[in-house]
Amino acid sequence: MEFETYTGKPNIKRLIKAFKREEVDRVPNCEVLIENSHVEKILGKKAGNTLASVGNPAQGIADPLEVIPMDPVDYMEICNKIGQDTTFIEAIWTPFRKEDSSGKLILVSDRSIKNTKDFHKLVMPSEKDMEPTLRHIRNYKEALKGTNIGVSVLFGTLLTTLYEFVVGMNDFMIACYEDVSFIEEMLEVSTNYWVSFCEAVINEGVDFIWPADDVAFKTGLFVPPKLFRRLWIPRMSRIIEPALEKGIPVLFHSDGKIDDIVEDLIEMGIDCLNPMDPYSIDYGEYKKRYGSKLSLFGNMDIEFPLSKGTPQDIDRDVREHMQILKPGYGYVAASSHSIVDYIPHENFITMINAIHKYGKY
Repeated sequence: MEFETYTGKPNIKRLIKAFKREEVDRVPNCEVLIENSHVEKILGKKAGNTLASVGNPAQGIADPLEVIPMDPVDYMEICNKIGQDTTFIEAIWTPFRKEDSSGKLILVSDRSIKNTKDFHKLVMPSEKDMEPTLRHIRNYKEALKGTNIGVSVLFGTLLTTLYEFVVGMNDFMIACYEDVSFIEEMLEVSTNYWVSFCEAVINEGVDFIWPADDVAFKTGLFVPPKLFRRLWIPRMSRIIEPALEKGIPVLFHSDGKIDDIVEDLIEMGIDCLNPMDPYSIDYGEYKKRYGSKLSLFGNMDIEFPLSKGTPQDIDRDVREHMQILKPGYGYVAASSHSIVDYIPHENFITMINAIHKYGKY
């Protein structure tokens, strides 16, 4: 089974027009992460995944905390094979660091920071932490010159960095009520870093930015909307402001049920919402409510049909998504998460072929 010929070569202008709900020739397809086994089958060789190089990305690198992206030439070949308009570089987590027992600086990932005193012992993020990403952007732009394939970067996990790595979910939730100044201080340091980061990547010429922060469960926001609007909305607004000032599109990612803040996101200036979590969001309802204000991206369930369905199930699912989300433009077709290794490769091919079949305007 092979990827079929599609209409319209990869072109970042198509994707940006979709973000702006403008006329395009076909619905763009876009996956931020295609995992290793799929990449190997597409390219006929091992090349890592579309966010990191093969093997241990730290091997042989002066900074052991640096994540090395896929070779841009390999990424370009993938884009051409599947019709994707852009590449991605990862810089997701706020780089809070501490010394280990040997005195070496490591990223904080053990959920050991429980109060302000703990936090003040950390090494705070600085412009030096941005340099590897900026270098990778420059390398990608040089390699992709003349191809019309874009470059973007994922960043800005304000809450996720804290609850996943720095504090831990349970203690983070408790602190939101019992020691909110501790949470706000960490968020403020992170925000200041990401504002500077956003300015820097825009200066390097990224085509759009993708702040990503999982802020919700399947049933709703991690914290009540009123508190969320105090902690998160004004800070993320500051982070994306440099992009808005330059007219650079802003795509936002959060899993979960985010109904309570969609209007806030629109007011902030977000252009596109990803991934429309299929366990929490009715994509037809979102199209009715927000389709004139916001581009919608994703929603094709990686469990069923992508992992456990038949090719017929996948073809039908893509067709149904297109029937609802394609009219009026403003849809980017993609999985609800990423193309993980446990998705059968034939099913991924079926999805891409169906997107190109049903996505023509």
